Amino acid sequence: MFSYHNTQYELYTQRNRQMINKRNNIITITSVLLMLGIGSLAQAAEPNPAELSSLINNFVKQSMEQVGKRMGVVLNLSGRQRMLTQKMSKEMLLIHLDIDAEKNRQNLGRSALLFNVTLNGLIKGDKSQNLAKTTDEDTVKQLLLISNLWHSFSEHILATLNKKLDKTRIQKVALENLPLLKEMNKAVFMYEKLAGADLAKMAPVVNLSGRQRMLTQKMSKEFLLIAAGISVKENTINLQGTIALFERTLKGLRDGDEGQRLPGTPQKDIRAQLDIIEKHWKTFRPILQKKDYSIAQSKHVASLNLPLLKEMDKAVKMYEVLSDE
Repeated sequence: MFSYHNTQYELYTQRNRQMINKRNNIITITSVLLMLGIGSLAQAAEPNPAELSSLINNFVKQSMEQVGKRMGVVLNLSGRQRMLTQKMSKEMLLIHLDIDAEKNRQNLGRSALLFNVTLNGLIKGDKSQNLAKTTDEDTVKQLLLISNLWHSFSEHILATLNKKLDKTRIQKVALENLPLLKEMNKAVFMYEKLAGADLAKMAPVVNLSGRQRMLTQKMSKEFLLIAAGISVKENTINLQGTIALFERTLKGLRDGDEGQRLPGTPQKDIRAQLDIIEKHWKTFRPILQKKDYSIAQSKHVASLNLPLLKEMDKAVKMYEVLSDE
């Protein structure tokens, strides 16, 4: 498993955790409700069956409401893991192309640390991230599969951080990032299914808006793979497909898309955020489609993908809040 003992990154983690909004943990809330329920039953000498049924139903309802809120966070953060697989691959390619190599080496360390912390949080629980331990057996198995893939992939990250990135290793990165992405994507859809009926409408929105973050990094990675001369024909096709999917999903988030299970966004504040994303996209897309894979254009890709990612991340968090209401 990835381990990077650098004081700078430890400080980064501490600051990041301090900024996380502290919300009630589902386990704590459930325990309190259960204690209240037991107390109520103890005070009633002979509880009426109807009252007992009502008490149980209310307890279950309140517990499930909290599960729904937790699942909004889980969908957001598990979805963010998909993005990080592509962001790390992109950062290694930028280092390989000698584009702001030292800065991207630092970015890679942060991205890897965040992926590792979040994966552990999904598996074991992490109060600082508002993540409860995953208990669904099939999802746990999926996370353990991802953990094994991550163990292998993180070796490339450690080599890159130690300045041992060569053409052979970057070719392995080009191949091995996709299984990690694919399996992480499966996990997100498993969490979406676990969200249940209460989040049936919003779960796909949080999922697919989160996928947009990943697509910003995937298309950047594909552009850089072409610039690096790796599987040029295949990645040219992949890039066009990624662009088309991002564009369709962005429109679907705004106006609805039955095929993607997107109901559309009537909320004015989120639509305003989608407008900001659209403006960034209109600047970024022409560079991707220009078919100029020079170092100069690669630098443009490196500088413009992050603002798009940042604004897309804001939208995901807005959808997450909406799913909690």
